[in-house]
Amino acid sequence: MRSRYPRRTAIAAAVAATALVATACGGDEPADSGGPVTLTMSAWSLNSTPEFKALADAFHEQNPDITVEFKEYDATNYDTQLTADLAAGSGPDVYVLKNLKNFITYQSGEQLLDVSDLADQLGSEVSGLGNYKVDGATFAVPYRQDSWYLYYNKDLFAAAGVTPPDETWTWAEYEKAIADLNAGLKAAGSPAKAAYQHVWQSTVQGLALAQTRGAELTSGDYGYLKPYYERALAQQETGAQVDYGAATTNSLQYQAQFGTQQAATMLMGSWYVATLLSQQESGAAQAFEWGFAPAPQLDESTRDKPVTFGDPTGLGINAAVDEAEAAAAKEFLSFAAGEGAAAALASIGITPATLTEPVVEAYFEVEGVPADELSRFAFENRDTKAENPASPVTAAVQNALLETHSAIMSGSTPVDDALDEAGRRVRDEVLESK
Repeated sequence: MRSRYPRRTAIAAAVAATALVATACGGDEPADSGGPVTLTMSAWSLNSTPEFKALADAFHEQNPDITVEFKEYDATNYDTQLTADLAAGSGPDVYVLKNLKNFITYQSGEQLLDVSDLADQLGSEVSGLGNYKVDGATFAVPYRQDSWYLYYNKDLFAAAGVTPPDETWTWAEYEKAIADLNAGLKAAGSPAKAAYQHVWQSTVQGLALAQTRGAELTSGDYGYLKPYYERALAQQETGAQVDYGAATTNSLQYQAQFGTQQAATMLMGSWYVATLLSQQESGAAQAFEWGFAPAPQLDESTRDKPVTFGDPTGLGINAAVDEAEAAAAKEFLSFAAGEGAAAALASIGITPATLTEPVVEAYFEVEGVPADELSRFAFENRDTKAENPASPVTAAVQNALLETHSAIMSGSTPVDDALDEAGRRVRDEVLESK
């Protein structure tokens, strides 16, 4: 189903969204701040991450008395640096919660302002809002909600003579397609692999946790990960995907692996849509036909609403702000979680937390975003489970499972042994200590 509106370039869309968002959508009324206020907001990689400026500019357009300025942090060490600033009393007024892993750390450290009053006014269409609730109070709001898709290169599928994915793929059908791609690409003389699996633990553990009925991150039982690891190891052994050791040793970048057609498929988060568009425009990625599909499913029971995973990205208010800044910051958070900001984000290829029909249309108007029925289905129909369910022990458990991931994928420890050891460590070192 193709969008009924003309498609625009990403740059033009961002400019248009900034200009129009002031009059877009109910619930985004201008704030009465009582005088000019300047808020500081955390950010990272400002040159390559346009969402922060898009949010700030769109909000300022509607609220000229409130200016949002950025305090930039290193993307890799973001939480470490932000935590240090908050402890020193030099943290920003508003800060981004990149994922849910450290949310409880900030909240339990009394570094987040209670924003239950504004959260109660947000619509039910704001995905992920409940993840920021503790003991009945809300301490942050989401402005984007990423989900993991299966990206695929239509040209490489054609070269290998393999039928592209559809919305009904289970893991069994995915495995068969990978095997067929592996054989077909070799027969065609292509150097591309059938798949690229990045080195993150998310690439295996995220979908296993989301899709396995009864699985719990903090249970101390990780047997549910076994079939997902066995599949990944089998694809390494057949040469269908790059070996984990080679990927880590050579510091392979997932953007380059898919963007330069080194892989026909890749499981990755929805943020990659905007990245690939930008890289194809700049020449950092090659020009080819691509799309995204739902992640393969455990069975056919979830075909109408495929289960995937992904944490929301949220905004919280520094609990140390003064009264005037707190009021302005709440106005900014209310705007960021609303439909007006969502349209601005969608217009630069970002998946916002609020998905209404105008927001969906804004997303698919962006030039280069695949507008085929399957990509649209994947965007609009998904049950996204949290990768890091909020808990006081989530960070510690994930750190232990990161070591498990490396041990299994590098081949240093058999799957069963590694998962048994992970369970023992979590039970003894994390759960028993609480």
